[in-house]
Amino acid sequence: MMSRKVIIVGGVAGGAATAARLRRLDEHAQIIMIERGEHISFANCGLPYYVGGVIPKRSDLIVQTVEGMEARFNLDVRIRTEVQHIDPAQKEIVAKNLVTGETYTESYDYLVLSPGASPVAPPIPGLQDAQNVFTVRTIPDTDAINAFLKEKEADNRSQRAIVIGGGFIGLEMAENLHRRGLEVTIVEMLPQVMAPLDYEMASVVHVHLRSKGVKLILSDGVKAFHNQGKEIELQSGVKLASDLTILAIGVRPEVHLAKTAGLELGNTGGIKVDQTMVTSNPFIYALGDAVEVQDPISGQPALIPLAGPASKQGRLVADNIAGQKRIYQGTMGTAIAQVFDLTVASVGNNEKSLRQKDIAYEVVHVHGESHVDYYPGAEGMSLKLLFHPETGIILGAQGVGGSGVDKRIDVLATAIYAGLTVEDLQELELAYAPPFGAAKDPVNHLGFAASNLREGLSHHYQWSAVEALQESGAVFVDVRPRDAKPTPLITDAVHIPLEELRNRLTELPHDRPIHIFCAVGLRGYVAERILKQQGFTALNLDGGLTTLAATKQ
Repeated sequence: MMSRKVIIVGGVAGGAATAARLRRLDEHAQIIMIERGEHISFANCGLPYYVGGVIPKRSDLIVQTVEGMEARFNLDVRIRTEVQHIDPAQKEIVAKNLVTGETYTESYDYLVLSPGASPVAPPIPGLQDAQNVFTVRTIPDTDAINAFLKEKEADNRSQRAIVIGGGFIGLEMAENLHRRGLEVTIVEMLPQVMAPLDYEMASVVHVHLRSKGVKLILSDGVKAFHNQGKEIELQSGVKLASDLTILAIGVRPEVHLAKTAGLELGNTGGIKVDQTMVTSNPFIYALGDAVEVQDPISGQPALIPLAGPASKQGRLVADNIAGQKRIYQGTMGTAIAQVFDLTVASVGNNEKSLRQKDIAYEVVHVHGESHVDYYPGAEGMSLKLLFHPETGIILGAQGVGGSGVDKRIDVLATAIYAGLTVEDLQELELAYAPPFGAAKDPVNHLGFAASNLREGLSHHYQWSAVEALQESGAVFVDVRPRDAKPTPLITDAVHIPLEELRNRLTELPHDRPIHIFCAVGLRGYVAERILKQQGFTALNLDGGLTTLAATKQ
């Protein structure tokens, strides 16, 4: 059998997965891994926690060493080496040893590009002169941050950290710098943190961050750095003093090699690949953060830089090189983060993306607990489901809360992958015992609420419509218990506790819609069903005051 020669450019999740899988499938292939840095497989998702001391040892970040990979998988691993050019016609690369400066040519039968993505560093005035601004992408990045912090900690005074960007890395770094004792401020250009979430779900995170003493500046960006980065001027004119600044405003795909090799790029800026991860050249594959993937829900191209999909793509590429033709099903963007005491997770599309793609959708919110409330330790969670109003197909989901959010988002991700509908969520048989859940899981409740809308049993209004409804003089009915305090969120509401509603119907107009609300939406739904069967037009506030309240803090 003729031996294949495969060159893999880049390690970490995608490149390392490709090499390991390919060797398991083909003992005779010549496999060369080329990595610009010193580590071929490290836990970049763990970097913020190393800075915070949660992961105590630097060595814990090393998933696999060069020596270990070479010995186990019989690889030719070349670290501190940079591929500078690809010649697709000759099926050759030009590489440079960054230690010796030696440049050489290497041929290939198949080339795999796994170059990843690089942190975005826009041309902000003063950034080049700043001596206290860091990104978080590699182990050397965290080495530099730790060295800087140790030097500052010797000053024995309070240190101020500015985190620019409120995405996953930004919030994880904010938490871990706070853990190190720094005063932390997050600056985010958008009106919210965590862009995959919709505003009302992100608002829960805003409240939690502020409760931990983290300062949050939203809808503002950096205009300039002054005094070697010690002062940051925002677009609003606000000036912030900073001892340490983390630049976490996103990443962009590393496509220079692909572009200079004449490979086709997609509209998103990533390397364009087909469903087998082959580029526009049949002998060159690409994977990971650098490639444009397909959103299986909308069918549209997307950039989704996540370790899980990259690892799966690496396995798939190896299979296809070895002759086992496999198709990549797309990336849904299932993601999760810890933000102090909160778990924040999402999968699929949010409202913003669905509007941009002109996809019809409907929304439901439910507020539940990690397990039954009579068993000690139950923690609250807020879940949001987006689905197609005509087909019931699930388009996306978001969760914010305590323990248990992770397993609910995983169930919903599985449901999306399997093409389940909201009606199917009602029927899911999920594990139940008092320490773990409830007989009707929050995921089931999402199905109940969405199915009620699709069947016409319920009609609701969203938190975002409340202000306009109040201005128009709409009728609001508060069906919370009698001892509930009046809420400033919805003024001039008639307070009729649910248990009294049937006996007080004469207080309500038949010729105008009744806008019901309660704490979380459940009592409101019962009230809605009563009123509708008594001839009233009624709508229930989706998610109740709990969802509305988060957006007002």
